[in-house]
Amino acid sequence: MQQHKHFTRLVLTTALLAASVAAQAQESTLNLNLPSPLNARATDSFLLAANDVAAPSTTAAASITTPQAPFEPAWISGSNTHLVLGLATIVAAGLTAVTAPEGCEGSCVGPQPPREVNGAHAKLAKATVALAAATITSGVLFHWDDFHLEDGFTDPDNLHIILGISGAALMAYAVNKSAKSSVEVSHAGVAELGALGMVAAIKLTW
Repeated sequence: MQQHKHFTRLVLTTALLAASVAAQAQESTLNLNLPSPLNARATDSFLLAANDVAAPSTTAAASITTPQAPFEPAWISGSNTHLVLGLATIVAAGLTAVTAPEGCEGSCVGPQPPREVNGAHAKLAKATVALAAATITSGVLFHWDDFHLEDGFTDPDNLHIILGISGAALMAYAVNKSAKSSVEVSHAGVAELGALGMVAAIKLTW
């Protein structure tokens, strides 16, 4: 009976010892996997330092932007087309004046030589009127909103339109007058006045 009690105590002691060892082993395992607060702070600081060196933050990356190129309007536009046509009209008018044949334009006494109606002067005059008409058309299409009667006739945009249309009309009248006459007629002054009107119109807005 006494031996049975000793054996029972030995078994209980062994069981308790085994349970204690198992609990100690389990606690040790958990401690190995979970770092201490000191180690955790050190690890976090190392990770933050590594992240700072490896790659910039999202805010810093977003603040780094490439400079935008300055805005450049397209070369081919309605406004530029109107301007080029106007300048071409002035150049053609100048060439027309330079190539005008010498004559008395109605002030000659006696028989006059036959007129040259298909020479360089006549062709340039017709080209000038065609360019003037194209200039007025492009101006109406692309700058119609610039004309306002309430701004008065002294407004630069209004003056530009009035002088441009008047100049083109005077040149067209001079060319038509000369082309329909079988003799020399005075038309140079009217054509030159029309050309000056278009020059003034361009100067106002350019």
